[in-house]
Amino acid sequence: MEELIAKRYIKALKDGSDVASMQNVTSIFTTLAESFKDDKFVSIVANPSINVQAKSEMLLEAVKPAKSDKLNNLIKLLVENKRIEIIPALAEELQKDLANSTKTYEGVIYSDSDIDKKVIKELSSGLSKKFDSTISLTFSKTDFNGIKVEVEGLGIEINFSKDRIDSQIIQHIIKAI
Repeated sequence: MEELIAKRYIKALKDGSDVASMQNVTSIFTTLAESFKDDKFVSIVANPSINVQAKSEMLLEAVKPAKSDKLNNLIKLLVENKRIEIIPALAEELQKDLANSTKTYEGVIYSDSDIDKKVIKELSSGLSKKFDSTISLTFSKTDFNGIKVEVEGLGIEINFSKDRIDSQIIQHIIKAI
């Protein structure tokens, strides 16, 4: 639900904005979203006994370096409509939207065995060419028996499971007999 509300705010925010200003707004909202991981910050923002004006001033002070009336008005609107808690969803949706605008995506390679940095770079460059985008991949060691590549922004998931390949080889041999 928060994502749908966030998308509406982003649509209004994007109207008439260029990519550079949207990158700036995205970084500001990402920083604000990090604040929501702090229990003290959340207790202040969610506290009904703290008036709307104080909450608004606190958040406006946080976005002051942007020097953007549009951003200030968005913060005031969020506070006024009691939607401060959607700031993390706004940050996430802004990151997705910016990735789609710039065609720059991040992905993760999961495997139970270590993968050389050169291989990661080659996978990244191959996927970038295939999808006409800039894709950067990072490695995460897990218990997945094979290799799995996920690029969430593009909706890509490629996996090669050792168990599945073994079972397919066995089935192929049985069919051949």
